[in-house]
Amino acid sequence: MVDWPNWLFGGLMIRSEKHFARGSSAKTDKNGSTMEDQEALDLAADWADISQGLRKDLGQQMHSQWIKPIQLGSFCKQSGTLDLFLPTEFSANWVQDRFHDRLSLAWKIARSEVKNVRIQVHPGRRKMADLNLGTAQSAQRHAANDRMQGRDSLSDNGFISSVGLDPTLTFAAFVTGTTNVLAFNAAERMAKVEKPQFSPLYLKAATGQGKTHLLHAIGHAYLQNHPKARIFYCSAERFMVEFVQALRQNEMIEFKARLRGFDLLLVDDIQFIIGKASAQEELLYTIDALLAEGKRLVFAADRAPQALDGVEQRLLSRLSMGLVADIQPADIELRRAILESKLTKFAPLEVPSDVIEFLARTINRNVRELVGGLNKLIAYAQLTGQDVSLQLAEEQLTDILSANRKRITIDEIQRTVCQFYRVDRSEMSSKRRARAVVRPRQIAMYLAKVLTPRSYPEIGRKFGGRDHSTVIHAVRLIEDLRQRDADMDGDVRSLLRQLES
Repeated sequence: MVDWPNWLFGGLMIRSEKHFARGSSAKTDKNGSTMEDQEALDLAADWADISQGLRKDLGQQMHSQWIKPIQLGSFCKQSGTLDLFLPTEFSANWVQDRFHDRLSLAWKIARSEVKNVRIQVHPGRRKMADLNLGTAQSAQRHAANDRMQGRDSLSDNGFISSVGLDPTLTFAAFVTGTTNVLAFNAAERMAKVEKPQFSPLYLKAATGQGKTHLLHAIGHAYLQNHPKARIFYCSAERFMVEFVQALRQNEMIEFKARLRGFDLLLVDDIQFIIGKASAQEELLYTIDALLAEGKRLVFAADRAPQALDGVEQRLLSRLSMGLVADIQPADIELRRAILESKLTKFAPLEVPSDVIEFLARTINRNVRELVGGLNKLIAYAQLTGQDVSLQLAEEQLTDILSANRKRITIDEIQRTVCQFYRVDRSEMSSKRRARAVVRPRQIAMYLAKVLTPRSYPEIGRKFGGRDHSTVIHAVRLIEDLRQRDADMDGDVRSLLRQLES
């Protein structure tokens, strides 16, 4: 017998009574809303109650991952069917398998006319193409090289190239810096002819920092060094979907044999390997089998192996037994280098240096947004016939800029500068004119103007009520010193990194 939570028969019974009391006696309300509008509002209110109860029952993490993404669909009164939509096939299958009975009961208690709850993929979302793991005899060896050129051919490992390796994501197109050089070098080593010293390779990075790029680059370079190699690239979500399909179609023997026949296994977003113990166990056995045969494995995720939720310990130990290479968020030097590298494909279009500096300094959440902002700016300039300028960037990239802009306060700037130069915080407002005090104070004024929207008079007031002309003088002086004094420029860069990190 299912142990249903108390909230289903408490809070939802109250909700059901409210709904019954509302009735449907009027076709329009006093504001002129139709019955359909009121019905949608009632459904949304009921769902808010159900969702809140599930959050208490399942916990914040499970609720956020599986219940919160659910969107209400239509309700058919004739059949009593209510549609609930999820963004992907995998999430729809997951919720269907684990929460359908719970959701169905909750809705039936909330409103008696609901007879059936149907969970499916949102019709506005495109389903992922199936990865056909067909037989090894189904295609010719040369198809692997076709995949390198982006042709839609079926390779001997049985997947379609258009959903496999992206031909633009190569090592040559990857810009390196201090924050990603370890992961880059490890990825290159994994693709070489010589057997790598470590396997599996686990790439850890936040969204948009380049881990998927490196996965594809490994695949391309490995095929160049091993032209007859068999490669399998997929997301963890796709792996689980394929596993479930093979299980339902009684094709597990074929699935295992084909999966373990690959020379290089590339699995992205491994954080989604959760829940189904049988799928995790199959991946575990696959890792063991491939490692025993000297095959190569690369995984990518947005968190460290030990931080993966819902993954059994044996699988975690396999994922972390090789090398875990961390990709840190790109610093400003790397962001500048990435922008400069992308400009080559827009030549002879001119992008002023102050625009590059502005984008590199402002769009700092991830590389994907940075490149997207540059592409949007240039596309707008070309389509409207305008020149690329700082003003155009500020006007056309407002959404991206506001999402990336960290709120840095003058107090935070003063505190950071005082720690850097080892001066007392009170010196920011004092009247002392010793060089050891004046220069840090001027740098703090300069940073306040660069990093905050405050006006010169506002900045002056935060520095002991100084006149706006004093702030202007400090800003211009530091700008000039950065051009002439490498040490000064280095200090300012270091402070900028600290404040923007």
